Amino acid sequence: MHIPKLLAPVRNETSLTSAIKAGADAVYFGVGELNMRVSSRGIEPHELPRLVKFAHKNGVEVFITLNSIIYDEEITKLKKILTVIKKSQADAVICHDMAVITLCREMKIPIHLSTQANISNTKSAQYYEKLGAKCVVLARECTLAQIAKIKKNVKCKVEIFGHGAMCVSVSGRCFLSEFLNCKSANRGECTQPCRREYTIKDNEEYGNELLVGGGYVMSPKDLCTIRILDKIAKTKIDYLKIEGRSRSPEYIATVTQTYRTALDALKNKKYTPELCDELILDLQKVYNRGFSEGFLFGRPASEGWVRGRDNQATERKEFVGKISHYYPKAGVAELFCQAGKLKTGEEIYIQGPTTGSLRLKIEKLEKHENNLATFPCAEYVRLNDEVYKIVKIK
Repeated sequence: MHIPKLLAPVRNETSLTSAIKAGADAVYFGVGELNMRVSSRGIEPHELPRLVKFAHKNGVEVFITLNSIIYDEEITKLKKILTVIKKSQADAVICHDMAVITLCREMKIPIHLSTQANISNTKSAQYYEKLGAKCVVLARECTLAQIAKIKKNVKCKVEIFGHGAMCVSVSGRCFLSEFLNCKSANRGECTQPCRREYTIKDNEEYGNELLVGGGYVMSPKDLCTIRILDKIAKTKIDYLKIEGRSRSPEYIATVTQTYRTALDALKNKKYTPELCDELILDLQKVYNRGFSEGFLFGRPASEGWVRGRDNQATERKEFVGKISHYYPKAGVAELFCQAGKLKTGEEIYIQGPTTGSLRLKIEKLEKHENNLATFPCAEYVRLNDEVYKIVKIK
């Protein structure tokens, strides 16, 4: 059975460590600007060489997103970012603007074509392949049959999205945010006005209002392919991508670990409906808008759209404090409590740049003076790692 590589999103160093520890084969993130995530700048340029080296040491590929639309006044900035990327020895740049493609070719930086290019057919994929693309990221609107056909007719690698937010617009080409809030989705500034409930109002006669569709008609559910990984594997794609560069470390860790478990089970012929049921419960713990299989079997019907507020996660986290010391011989962590209360039997996240996102249950908690508490922790944690209590949402 062909198993695609698992590609995880990264927001910062903590989520990078989380993704690697959770079993990602490759990661992708922005560097500074021009990466379609203004609210989440990603890794700062000066940090890039060290973090690429860290990922490579763990056998993980690194792809840098430079997939925003570029204007003339930004070409100098673009060249500086590409110079940093080139020196870092990152594995490829994900892009779609011809200025980025041209400069990457000149600088001999491998390129992957972003989903922003809306590659939906063989001819488009072959065109970018001739331009030097080592991989094409297909449009989210492609079906499994279309994906398999494109993969069969190109020599470059093929990547598809397997999990995460879906946009109501084709490959994110939406102007709603720009019109309403002067924030362009095509420049990474989307304020997501589509995720709201709307009414139609008669402004000319009676002032009647109608609730559009009785729900959130422009807000699709999140893509989730846990139950159809066997069918995806048959298309022979090279990378299965998790969306979520703006998400929390626990989201990235949980989703990556879940798909790692499922892909390994598929490889070892242990992929069952019962396993998928268990893994769906894990995915529901972190941020989600409900799940659908998107366009992979054709255009989604009414069940592909949300019916309530955005986040349907079954858990949330509450900040408790920071790690003040770790005793490796005893396997005990010391916590400086700054907010809330913690007790035996509760679960927590411990998160930090080197630790990543560690989830554990408090088997024993001893409270001390000066807001200090200690608890068993088999994994090494670090000074100033943040500790969050996990709270079930009813």
